[in-house]
Amino acid sequence: MSLAMESVSLRLHGAQLLKDVSFAVQPGEVLTILGPNGAGKSTLLRVLSGEWAPGAGEVTFNGRPIQQWHAAERARAMAVLPQGATLDFPFTCEEVVMLGRTPHDTGLQRDTEIVSAALTAVDGSHLRGRIYTQLSGGEKQRVQLARVLAQIWEPVADQARILILDEPTASFDLAHQQLTLDLVQQLAGQGFGVVMVLHDLNMAARCATRMLLLDCGRMVEHGTPLAVLTPDNIRRVFGVSAVVQTNPLTGNPLVIT
Repeated sequence: MSLAMESVSLRLHGAQLLKDVSFAVQPGEVLTILGPNGAGKSTLLRVLSGEWAPGAGEVTFNGRPIQQWHAAERARAMAVLPQGATLDFPFTCEEVVMLGRTPHDTGLQRDTEIVSAALTAVDGSHLRGRIYTQLSGGEKQRVQLARVLAQIWEPVADQARILILDEPTASFDLAHQQLTLDLVQQLAGQGFGVVMVLHDLNMAARCATRMLLLDCGRMVEHGTPLAVLTPDNIRRVFGVSAVVQTNPLTGNPLVIT
């Protein structure tokens, strides 16, 4: 069971947004998507999640073309946190996280337990009764992250669970960036497959089992952090010179620019 792209291309309004992209995400893996602005990262996530249909190629989720999944059925095993998720209604944070339980029929008591656990996981228990619209940007992002966690908190029979995150740490302070990366690794250890767009190369190296480097909608490199984060690849894609060393704390690549 996995989430996979096979030779996917997409052209919109005459612009080639993706070209011949292929990869798969297995349970227990963390795949980070890297690339400069305009590389096609968010477009890739929209196609991967079934929001947009590819112009060519195919996306499959747990053995079926993703376009054949009913939205509610897919939502029980796949959750997506888009970049800059917005909500303008004066819900409490608990109510916002409870929205993640909409595809399920597990009852109020169990849903409340899951919402509480998801808020705890993102260090947001103290926000439970706060009005969402009155929160800071980082607090809102933590509540939205809790919402998507609550959506796929429990295993689904014979289905891999996939979490898709677009810049989940963008509004966070350093402590909550680290908490989120640790949480992603914990979820992978529990059998989740995670796909995550990040701009910070060292943050990506800290949690990724594999990386996909995009440029102008094309795959430049796909593999382990050691294979992807090379001085040549960084110069080619980002246009900067870099030294790549070994992080003495983690053993992962450490990019110095």
